[in-house]
Amino acid sequence: MRSEDLISSFGEIARAKDIDRDTLQIIVEDVFRAMLRKRYGADEAFEIIFNPKQGDIQILHIQEVVGDWDLVDPVTEITRSDAKKIDEGFDVGDEVASELDVSDFGRRAVMTARQTFRQRIRDIEKEQVYEEYTDLIGEIVVGEIYQVRRHETLLMHEDTELVLPKKEQISGDHYRKGNMLRTVVKEVRRDAGSDPQVVVSRTSPVFMERLFELEVPEVYDGHVEIKKVARIPGDRAKVAVVSHDEKVDPVGACVGVNGRRIHEVVRELSNENIDVMEWSDDPKELIARALSPAEPTSVTLNENADPPRARVEVKADEVSQAIGKRGVNIKLASQLTEFEIDVYRQIPPDEEDVDIEEFGDELTDETIEKLKHIGCDTGKAVLELSADALARRANLDRETAKRVLDIIETEFEKGPGIIESIRKGRFTVESVLESEAADTDGTAPAGATSTEPLDESGPDPLASETTPEAAETEEGADASTDTDTTEDGAPAEEETASVDEDVEEDVSPEAESSDSGESPSSEPVPKESEVQS
Repeated sequence: MRSEDLISSFGEIARAKDIDRDTLQIIVEDVFRAMLRKRYGADEAFEIIFNPKQGDIQILHIQEVVGDWDLVDPVTEITRSDAKKIDEGFDVGDEVASELDVSDFGRRAVMTARQTFRQRIRDIEKEQVYEEYTDLIGEIVVGEIYQVRRHETLLMHEDTELVLPKKEQISGDHYRKGNMLRTVVKEVRRDAGSDPQVVVSRTSPVFMERLFELEVPEVYDGHVEIKKVARIPGDRAKVAVVSHDEKVDPVGACVGVNGRRIHEVVRELSNENIDVMEWSDDPKELIARALSPAEPTSVTLNENADPPRARVEVKADEVSQAIGKRGVNIKLASQLTEFEIDVYRQIPPDEEDVDIEEFGDELTDETIEKLKHIGCDTGKAVLELSADALARRANLDRETAKRVLDIIETEFEKGPGIIESIRKGRFTVESVLESEAADTDGTAPAGATSTEPLDESGPDPLASETTPEAAETEEGADASTDTDTTEDGAPAEEETASVDEDVEEDVSPEAESSDSGESPSSEPVPKESEVQS
């Protein structure tokens, strides 16, 4: 093959791949130098002259003239006698330049040169693709679907293959060969010896930002800035925006008249629901807005936690709205605000709750501390969480979390016992006389609030009381009365009436009146004979 034919084939390949002349010259020179190194072992003694305009090439072999008996390196040196054959004017120390013909290298060397040239062109193409699409990361590209696979979809964009993995596809999307598809360049991967792989996405939050830039001029011009996007692709998204122009309403600009602007974005994203909200630099205000449509009544932050946590209280009828279906709303709010949000139902003042430490008999101290760490310091606060959520937030295994919920739920279903009721002041201990008087006339004495009978298994210290006279007779005896009096007749410190073996309670004011001989109600105290009968 002649050198002209070889260079012509090189030029055709370069034009097809859009390679400029300077790059072509460098590649051609490198290819021929590779041929020279393979044949002669070195290429320092050769000079390559390439003219890309005319498409010809010259390879000159430059050698130094030495004495006939001084030849050491035949590649870089030539004997005086051989130099004389070329030109009689050459002498020792001169340089002789002889031209080599490409055909002298042989057919195999020429084929190798052509293959090497193509490989160099491919390497340049890979580098160009990598640099071009690296600059396009975060930008929207429109590609044609040419192959749909099980785990990925391949698109063609300007003769470059784009890869849309399954995880970067919106669930519910259906792709057909030949359709045009909008995507955003996510990353460009390059492994040694392989072609660069351009990965595109439709689930990235950046994709939604670029769609808003296309549909909302205020966002494209910079008057409205998209501060943060949180997405569950194909389901729901929250977008926080802020205006840098006091005359522009950021939310209204993104929504558009009758929602026309945002509807275009929703349509492109397979009817993904989008909530647009105004950004706030105050974390509490931002969290409250992010939990929309719920309206939190209080937000408490714990920024020292890792990750930072926020305790949010909402009205009882808004708990489901704050959490959302399948927990979508609270998940998006956490992504948007970068706070782990715990939602609790606001407990009305008249609704009772139990401190979590009251369950110390059934729960370990470690479990109680973990519950208090996530803000569950009451029983009903724990019941607001599911077993999975409690296990995840409190770092408990699921069986432990389920047992905690069962213990607390059982306690609330059982309700407070009589001892707990007396402790909280719901029940009062009445005198036996008053109970008998109630049995006699069918009415309860004034001030009685008990709705359940007392435990009659133990001795009743009030049963020995009959009349005021009996009380005076037994005054000073060994602990047979319930109340002592001071010198001026005022009641002294009350003793407690035993209701259970382990719990002692204060005697009610009505019992004090009975001890001092005064009836707690407007009815007279029955006489001793009436009581005995």
